[in-house]
Amino acid sequence: MKKKFIYTPLIVLCTTFALVSCNTSKNTTANLPKDISERPADEDSQKYEQAQMDKLKASIESELSKEKCADASEWTFAPMGAKPCGGPEQYIAYPKKIESTLLPRIEEYTQKVKAFNEKYNMTSDCMMVMPPTSVKCINGKAQLITAEQ
Repeated sequence: MKKKFIYTPLIVLCTTFALVSCNTSKNTTANLPKDISERPADEDSQKYEQAQMDKLKASIESELSKEKCADASEWTFAPMGAKPCGGPEQYIAYPKKIESTLLPRIEEYTQKVKAFNEKYNMTSDCMMVMPPTSVKCINGKAQLITAEQ
């Protein structure tokens, strides 16, 4: 009889530990990402900064893509971005009617690119991007015209 008395609390104790350990293991994985791509971005990383610049550039280009070009005299262009060696990455056409809201965003993008290039010691081909001579409307889209065209 004495042996049954000792084993019963031991069985209850082991069962309790097993149930508790199974329950806690379920909760530990609930907060973990399922995939490495779901991991939060490191805000101090080069990849994160590049993604932020890409988003800003895409939003500028998206806004411009909605604009229809019917009269080239209503459009102009501006330098955008910065090459590590100096000078703009590109020129972008935009309608004069949105100049006051668009130019600050283009300047913000250009300043972020300059800071990024300096921070990460970027290099490029150092080829100078020549400014366009004019804007032309082709099928409702603004096209930049260079001296060679």
